[in-house]
Amino acid sequence: MFDSVLIIDDSVAIRERIIKSLESFELFARYYEADDGLEGFKKLLASPVDIILCDLEMPRIDGFKFLNMLKSRPDLQDVPVIILTGMNDRELKVKGLEQGASDYITKPFDPEELVARVKVHLKIKHLQDDLKRTNELLLELSNTDHLTGMYNRRYLMEALDKEVQRSSRKGGNLSLILMDIDHFKQVNDTCGHLQGDVVLQKVALHLQKELRSYDIAARYGGEEFVAVLPDTSLEEAAFVAERVRASIRGIRFTGALSSLSITVSLGVATFTSPGCRSVDEFIKLADDALYRAKANGRDRVECSR
Repeated sequence: MFDSVLIIDDSVAIRERIIKSLESFELFARYYEADDGLEGFKKLLASPVDIILCDLEMPRIDGFKFLNMLKSRPDLQDVPVIILTGMNDRELKVKGLEQGASDYITKPFDPEELVARVKVHLKIKHLQDDLKRTNELLLELSNTDHLTGMYNRRYLMEALDKEVQRSSRKGGNLSLILMDIDHFKQVNDTCGHLQGDVVLQKVALHLQKELRSYDIAARYGGEEFVAVLPDTSLEEAAFVAERVRASIRGIRFTGALSSLSITVSLGVATFTSPGCRSVDEFIKLADDALYRAKANGRDRVECSR
């Protein structure tokens, strides 16, 4: 059973006949009624539906104006609209279809034809909804690192480029943290790659916990992670990096990893640093700082100079 239908017609008798025809086939759980386009649009905004049956000739807001109102709302444009019109209104039928209606029913309508047309458009909408969900899932998968659930490098580079452009236009702060797990190769060599994956997942979780909802965290590759911090100065980013370092240092493992302690090294850079004019230069500043953190003993935060 589909969820709901909106019937817009200034005739109570016609609305009742439509509902009676649809109820006999148990197509919907909820039926909404309106006597003109304005009332119908208000009800649609309050309670989205799966399909709309709409008369063309009504007082105040007619079917054509209602179709135009639907065009102004992208979130409603996928809802099929079947227009109801008189037997000899050929021009009105064509105009309604041109303005976005999916189909038309001629009044007085045959109940079986009405139900058949409704079923067809419900099926089309169901297929379109499935395709939309599939495309959204594919997009999400293409942006996600399968192991950690974080954004992957491809998404990171696109997002970082947008943030750099925004920072360049508006002059706001933008900082970057590049993080590497210390001696991670030893974890894989000693405990195996499956246990190494557990470590990566834990580190990713602790990194994300220390960031704001609008910060961007990504797996850069291997045991390297990146955090993009909009509207954040170098000093503020260094504070966040230190918090991340302490959080990961406090991770306690169980089972085969119970004796393992891990640390991370972090390099911090800001886009306003001298000589930073591109995404690549921005990343290099953070990478140079990370290199210094490792050279100075690891388990520490270093900032770009």
